[in-house]
Amino acid sequence: MTCFPCLFGRKLDSATHRSVELDDELSGIQNVTLYTYKAMRIATDDFSPTNKIGEGGFGSVYKGKLRSGQMAAIKVLSTESRQGVREFLTEIQVISEIQHENLVKLYGCCVEGNHRILVYNYLEKNSLAKTLLDGDYNNIQFTWRIRTKICIGVARGLAYLHEEVRPHIVHRDIKASNILLDKDLTPKISDFGLAKLIPPNMTHVSTRVAGTIGYLAPEYAIRGQLTRKADIYGFGVLLIEIVSGRCNTNTRLPIEEQYLLERTWKLYERRELVGLVDTALNGNFDAEQACRYLKIGLLCTQDDPKLRPSMSSVVKMLTGKLDVDEHKITKPGLISDFMDLKVRSNAPKAKPGRDHTPGNYASSGSDNLDTTRLTSAASSQATMTFTFPCTQSM
Repeated sequence: MTCFPCLFGRKLDSATHRSVELDDELSGIQNVTLYTYKAMRIATDDFSPTNKIGEGGFGSVYKGKLRSGQMAAIKVLSTESRQGVREFLTEIQVISEIQHENLVKLYGCCVEGNHRILVYNYLEKNSLAKTLLDGDYNNIQFTWRIRTKICIGVARGLAYLHEEVRPHIVHRDIKASNILLDKDLTPKISDFGLAKLIPPNMTHVSTRVAGTIGYLAPEYAIRGQLTRKADIYGFGVLLIEIVSGRCNTNTRLPIEEQYLLERTWKLYERRELVGLVDTALNGNFDAEQACRYLKIGLLCTQDDPKLRPSMSSVVKMLTGKLDVDEHKITKPGLISDFMDLKVRSNAPKAKPGRDHTPGNYASSGSDNLDTTRLTSAASSQATMTFTFPCTQSM
């Protein structure tokens, strides 16, 4: 298999037949590995469906083996980038220089012709969506200790993106399928920084709104206002999912149990939060700590983004270095309220007797993530494209 382990900025072998124009584009770009499209095809067995390990808003991901023998996750971006090669590679260089224990590592990319492919380190244990939430544990024991490790790790990674990286990075799509696990079950946030690589006519950029129903902050969904607080909302939902062991939206359940955040708020009002903890733990968990985590989830998902804590504060609360002030907890921005408001205001006038409950917009029995889309106009500045995270029964 032919791939180029050398760095941008170095002159590659003349056998690559790169044009003078491409050489000019690569000048000044450092420390990013360039792979040929042929190398990517060989690594993935010509992008064989059997090697496909994921698909999301940014593109399809394949498991591949590089010429060095190293396993890699190869993401084929789902859209042609309108950026020039230099602009694209400049963004790639920024992402590649971001190093953190809880972030997926970018090895390099392919920018041959119209192809835009990213090469990441391969993580053996897949995503939280596939393992914990879908029940495909792959012999993983999601003990309470492991869950706290995952929660704290994701919080630290997000705090790094929000507060330490310059310029700050807003992820835009924090969810279980974007949290990957390595062999030691250390969580790694994937797809950070990718929004800048998508053309302006697509839905993952600043003038459009895209996300997964249940993780999407109301101010972002309704008004297109994207800040770090939108990520914090998504993290709060994810935190509650990890503690409860269930997906945030499950339209196969009774209507009063379909939306996890709504159920969490009701149990919090009744002082029965402990009843939300995953029964798969068989009671082997720290009840006080579990309830604290759920309260932190509520703090992160408050309707007013100004009331949500920073991610560095969230890390301190998760690790017990900062108390959770329950007096600051207000009602979260609930998915049921949001869907009822937006879907009804944009849907055609209902015929007599027709049911327009939120559950009717879920996929008809599909268990596939990110496949059912609900589209409606939110404002003159934003168009919403939503995906339901899952519909499987518990």
